[in-house]
Amino acid sequence: MSVVGDQEAVGNAPDRSREQRGWVFYDWANSVFPTSVITVFGALYLTAIAAEAAIADKATNGPNPCPSDGDGGTNKLVDCQIAVFGWHFQTGSLWGYLLAAATIVQVLIVPLMGAIADRTQNKKRMLAVFAFGGAAATALMALVSGTNWQLGVILFILGNIGFGTSVVIYYSFIPEIATADERDGLSTRGWAFGYLGSGLALALQLAVYLSHESLGLTEGNAAQLAFLMSGLWWAGFTLIPLSRLKNHQRPHGTEDGAGVLRGGLRELGNTIKLARAYPLTLAFLGTYLIYTDGIATVANVSAQYGSEELNFSQTVLISTILIVQFVAFFGGMLHGLVARRLGAKRTIMLSLTVWVLVIGAAYFVQAGQAMQFYLLAVGIGLVLGGTNALSRSLFSQMVPAGKEAQYFSIYEIGERATSWMGPALFAIVAGATGSYRPAIISLVVFFFVGLVLMFFVPVRRAIQAVGNPEPKVL
Repeated sequence: MSVVGDQEAVGNAPDRSREQRGWVFYDWANSVFPTSVITVFGALYLTAIAAEAAIADKATNGPNPCPSDGDGGTNKLVDCQIAVFGWHFQTGSLWGYLLAAATIVQVLIVPLMGAIADRTQNKKRMLAVFAFGGAAATALMALVSGTNWQLGVILFILGNIGFGTSVVIYYSFIPEIATADERDGLSTRGWAFGYLGSGLALALQLAVYLSHESLGLTEGNAAQLAFLMSGLWWAGFTLIPLSRLKNHQRPHGTEDGAGVLRGGLRELGNTIKLARAYPLTLAFLGTYLIYTDGIATVANVSAQYGSEELNFSQTVLISTILIVQFVAFFGGMLHGLVARRLGAKRTIMLSLTVWVLVIGAAYFVQAGQAMQFYLLAVGIGLVLGGTNALSRSLFSQMVPAGKEAQYFSIYEIGERATSWMGPALFAIVAGATGSYRPAIISLVVFFFVGLVLMFFVPVRRAIQAVGNPEPKVL
């Protein structure tokens, strides 16, 4: 197919531009969930609620009874235990188990929902259902209080389902609203605006959280308000893409009711069988899963590295999070400009090289030197969003037409299924050496291996293999 044919397939320029402007706002809308709910407030608040539940009901704590509020010298997150179906575990472990459970649920649900989206081609309605459902669950987390951590667990898992499924459907719009030459710019703009939006929302929430006493609130009240703000932010800004996006393809099947589920299962089964016919697409996906695990691990352990190894205060760590968020906006836009000249593959390789240098620099940051840590945050922000944004657009070039949501569900689920490797390596090296410095430098392996493998992935041949038009620059 020629580029002209590609343009005709996705509509004329004014319509494309209108849909693209609306599309980027879903990155702005949904990014508040992973940033505010997962990274900042969820872990702290639900763990504290679970600890209060353990204190209130010592009978459920097994052989290590939880101390009362008046007992001193004991860490209640370590010594308190809660029970689920007769299984006792420390309250401090709740968040880790919850993230694992939410991932397993997504693995079971998201691919099927992607197949149903492709088969029915009613992507706009499904985006609305899962986006508003996830936003509602997030807002309702404001009702979690006292000792009711179980409600928080249920709502968080529902929010994760809404987030994961809506993101897959959202990604699947890329080939439908952008030509081959427009996708890199569109994806990097979306990712950049996602960081800007989540950064602004988080700044507002942290302003409330840090000044809660002057506002007459407790820390718990401030966290509850953050959940409510996140849900409203997500739902409110989702209205913009829903008002602009359209359904572009004809349905693959005519099932109604329960038949839609059976049809979706057949569609997913056929896609899995046919995936082996596109080994180059799978080669790129495997490469992506390696270096994105490194990216996610750096994002997840940087606060621990700053706190435990470099002895920075909570204020410095919060400031660093905000620096990364806002610099990532400019980093995402910069990646789009560079990709326009060098192509997505070369720009990703350049970005991975910068990642190697940044992680190497992290090893040499001196304890207590906040300015060095801030400069490191700037370096991370410059490559954090752009690397993933260009990977998203490049993968969209290698996806067979009509299978977009299913392939992007594999893309997302694969990312979560391999996300244990980086944290495991970090923990093993830290435990073996007794220091987080060799642990942080060990993460270079993900970026170096990803860089080498990316060099050997023939992306142009991968695009040709699925019958998609090629961008002018790769």
